[in-house]
Amino acid sequence: MKKIKPSFEVVDPSFGSSFYYSKYIANTNNKAHLWHYHPEIEMVFVNGGTGKRQIGSHISYYTDGDLILIGSNLPHCGFTDETTGNKNEVVIQMKPDFLGTDFLTLKETKGIANLFDKAKYGIAFGKDTMKLVGPILEKMNNQWPFEKLLALLNVLRELEQASDYKLLNAQNFSLEMQTQDNDRINMVFNYVKDHFMEEISLEKIAEMANMTVPSFCRYFKKITKKTFTKFVNEYRVVHASKLLAEKQTSIANISYESGFNNFSHFNKLFKEFTGKSASEYRRELRSLIKQ
Repeated sequence: MKKIKPSFEVVDPSFGSSFYYSKYIANTNNKAHLWHYHPEIEMVFVNGGTGKRQIGSHISYYTDGDLILIGSNLPHCGFTDETTGNKNEVVIQMKPDFLGTDFLTLKETKGIANLFDKAKYGIAFGKDTMKLVGPILEKMNNQWPFEKLLALLNVLRELEQASDYKLLNAQNFSLEMQTQDNDRINMVFNYVKDHFMEEISLEKIAEMANMTVPSFCRYFKKITKKTFTKFVNEYRVVHASKLLAEKQTSIANISYESGFNNFSHFNKLFKEFTGKSASEYRRELRSLIKQ
C-alpha cells in the first residue's frame, strides 16, 4: 500500500519583504486541500465562511471566519475550499527569526517570543481579536514592504495581548521527532483524512506504520495525547458538524456520510464531543445564521 506523506512546502518571502504575504479572493488558495508543513510560522485570516481546521492531531469546525497561528513544522491542511463560502483569505508565513536572531530577546518583544512558543500547539483566536486585526491584515495587500512590516508587528503585538484564544493541540504535543517518526505519524493523519468515511481498522493502520497493534496504540497516544480511535471519531464528528451546517439532509444520512455505521453511536459521540445533540447543534446554528 502506498504511504502518503505530507508535502514539504518551500516558502519564499514576498518581493522586497522578509516574510511571505498573500491575499486570496474566495477559495483561490489552491494549496487548501494539501497536508503540508514548513519551518515558517503561519498566520491565516479567513474572512467569513465556514470550514474545517486540521492542525497537528486537532480537528475542529469554524463558522463565520477564522484567525489562526501555526508554529514551525506543525503539519496542517488548508482552511478554504469550494464549499467554504469565504470572501477572501490572507496567509502570512515567516521564519521565527525573520527579523534577526536577537530581535525576540529584546524586552519589547518578549511577548511575541512567547506567542511564537505557544504557536507550536496551533492557536485559534476569538471573534473580538479577529475583528480587530482582520482589517489590518487585509489592508497590508496594498502596502509597501516597510508599511507591511510595521503592520505585521502591530498584529503580532495584538495577538500576544489577546485573551480570547485557545490552544488547539494538547500541552506537550510535539511533532519534532526523528524524520522516520514524523513521516509515520503524518502518513497516519493523511490516511484518516482521505479514508475517514470508510472503516479503518487498527490492524490495517498498524501494518501501514510497520508496527504491531499494541505498539502503534502506545506510539500514537504518546505523540497526540489521544487514542487513535478517539482521533478518528473526532474527525468524523467534525465532518458531521460541517454537513449539519451545509446540507438539508437527515441527521441519519449525515452520520453515515461521516463514516458512522451506527446511528445511536454517532449521537452519543456527537454529544460527548460538542456538548449537545446533533439536532440541537443544527437548530442553534440555524438560529445564529438568522441573526
